Amino acid sequence: MIDISPNSSGLPGIEALRLIVGAVMTFGLVLSVLGLIIAAIVWAFGANGSNPHLAGRGRLGVLICCGAAVICGAAVTLVNFAWDVGQSI
Repeated sequence: MIDISPNSSGLPGIEALRLIVGAVMTFGLVLSVLGLIIAAIVWAFGANGSNPHLAGRGRLGVLICCGAAVICGAAVTLVNFAWDVGQSI
């Protein structure tokens, strides 16, 4: 029987990689907020200007940005869940 688990001290630079991943997650969340603001403005202009195509694009942008923020925020939890599922097989 083989018993292998993740080793956080096996390679040099793991802590730096964790810092980089955390920074990228923060960057992704900030971009999601910016995209949400822009998409909401586009949605408002489209709805106010009686332009259904523009309003639909803004609404889609809002949904995409919210989904991106959820994925960025839940990335660690999703990976841990997948790891636990993989370990139970």
